[in-house]
Amino acid sequence: MGTFTATPAEIDKKWILIDAEGVVLGRLASIIATLLRGKHKVTYTPHMDMGDNVIVVNADKVQLTGNKREKPNYWHTGYPGGLKSRTTGEILDGAHPERAVMQAVKRMLPRNRLSRKQMTNLRVYAGTEHPHDAQMPEVLDVKSLNKKNTRS
Repeated sequence: MGTFTATPAEIDKKWILIDAEGVVLGRLASIIATLLRGKHKVTYTPHMDMGDNVIVVNADKVQLTGNKREKPNYWHTGYPGGLKSRTTGEILDGAHPERAVMQAVKRMLPRNRLSRKQMTNLRVYAGTEHPHDAQMPEVLDVKSLNKKNTRS
């Protein structure tokens, strides 16, 4: 019995719709990262893009625990004195709240070329509307997954 390695012809990609309303950001990001990598599949092969296409709606209604809304996020413009910061709460309340979800998922993936390819399979929308109805995405109830996995 040899080790199974999937070929591109054997990869079956599905479309999954996730409603992020009321879900904790870190737990949501870890579930999305697993789906993007394809680790939930029996035929998972680490060096292939096995993951599904994930659509996240209501990204502006995601929850944060503790004082994480006041945590500053830093970046540098590349110019002298160009250190900038914005709190996570400002990002979620601003014009592009979907960037908080994108950044959380990106940081849960490995830093390599394959993860950059897998990030192209993620679509995040601030509201409830999305243009992917033609792909007939399966709805994944993340709230019930979190209740099963949390210890009481």
